[in-house]
Amino acid sequence: MAGTSEATGNVVSKVDAMLDAARARLIRLSAAEVPAALNRGAVLVDIRPSAQRAIEGEFPGALVVERNVLEWRCDPTSDARLPQATGDDIEWVVLCSQGYTSSLAAAALQDLGLYRATDVIGGYRALVDEGLLGGTAASVLLRAGAWV
Repeated sequence: MAGTSEATGNVVSKVDAMLDAARARLIRLSAAEVPAALNRGAVLVDIRPSAQRAIEGEFPGALVVERNVLEWRCDPTSDARLPQATGDDIEWVVLCSQGYTSSLAAAALQDLGLYRATDVIGGYRALVDEGLLGGTAASVLLRAGAWV
């Protein structure tokens, strides 16, 4: 998987190559697209560890699912599935801090056949930088007129 970038001639790490391959399969959402996704019924899954959520803030309405159990919770055939995991056509929007881990996680969900799984470009921090959170996570939903 590792190789040399054609554009720069630099060596690409294996994990960067893996990330690039994952992202090539995803239709990733910008921070500005998140409210519309929620309005159409997407399920936002926050995979950040509790310590990170404590520092950065929560996203009200998001399902908090630690990364190490994500596949079991989203797989509609798993005994450990979430109530929202009703089929392969659920739009799972995975959120991490900066949009790296979430890309790999969303690709793993696609590997399970959850073909609408995706993530947020730039993660939680992009929502903050975009001004959608404005100090509290609830404001992204309120400003968009989305559910809370």
